[in-house]
Amino acid sequence: MSRKTAVKLGNPQAIGAGRAVRHGSMTFNVVNTMVLVAFTLIIVIPVWNVVISSFASNQSLSEGNFIFWPKALSLDNYRSVFQDDQLWHALLISVLKTAIGVVAHTLFCAVFAYPLSKAYLKGRKLYSAMGIITMFFSGGMIPTYLLIKSLGLLDSFWVYIIPALFSYYDVIILMNFFRQVPASLEESAKIDGASEWRIFRSVILPLSKPALATIALFHGVAQWNDFMTTKLYITNENLYPLQMRLYDIIVRSQAASDMGNVGQVILDTTSRGVRLATIMITIAPILVLYPFVQRYFVGGTMLGAVKG
Repeated sequence: MSRKTAVKLGNPQAIGAGRAVRHGSMTFNVVNTMVLVAFTLIIVIPVWNVVISSFASNQSLSEGNFIFWPKALSLDNYRSVFQDDQLWHALLISVLKTAIGVVAHTLFCAVFAYPLSKAYLKGRKLYSAMGIITMFFSGGMIPTYLLIKSLGLLDSFWVYIIPALFSYYDVIILMNFFRQVPASLEESAKIDGASEWRIFRSVILPLSKPALATIALFHGVAQWNDFMTTKLYITNENLYPLQMRLYDIIVRSQAASDMGNVGQVILDTTSRGVRLATIMITIAPILVLYPFVQRYFVGGTMLGAVKG
């Protein structure tokens, strides 16, 4: 006799077992909800503190480290940042290096991953082993600097693009995605007279939008937040991206604050307020862009993680 039948017939043991199952399920849901709410608050509260503190006045910031809502709202922190004459030029450099870097990196990795996804490629295991080695070992800072110098990339815009063209981690994601494309599609294209390049351009790439969007998002965030490339290889201030320019603003505001000459550099604010404003300016483009590529990002990471 099934549990449902026993319950209908009034079996006390079955009724008690059903109540226990419902009680256990309810307990799990309550505990699970409480844990998720706790994790959400852990994430949301610090972010809210940074956002609202960046709009706080000097007096509000001086009252404590945590601010749920300031006594006085002010845009002085943002005025202090945007009054820098070179800021807009630095923003242009950041946008250009991110846009060009994302397109170049994504296409380069896709061209590299497509042949590696074919089992009949000669030397495939050797190429894969060489790629895996690059994931765990590098030449180090000094040999890398000497290589960049020998290539003539010091104080060049292309130092942001060329060294970042290849990532075997991204190649693995694309390679596993390409393996899931039905072979019948490629065979049909070959029957119609399409070359390998035509198949790659007209068949594989259009079907790989989720994986390509994932790689683009990964590399776009890395390019946008990149700071060390400028610090190591760029001395020309005309090539400074937004992150380096904001770093200079923070250093100047901190130095002026330490010397007691705040009014000469920033208006009615503190170095902490400037730091918070720079954080918001830096992450704002990523926050705006991410919702548009989120569905591709989730799909690409899941499909690319499946080994073919």
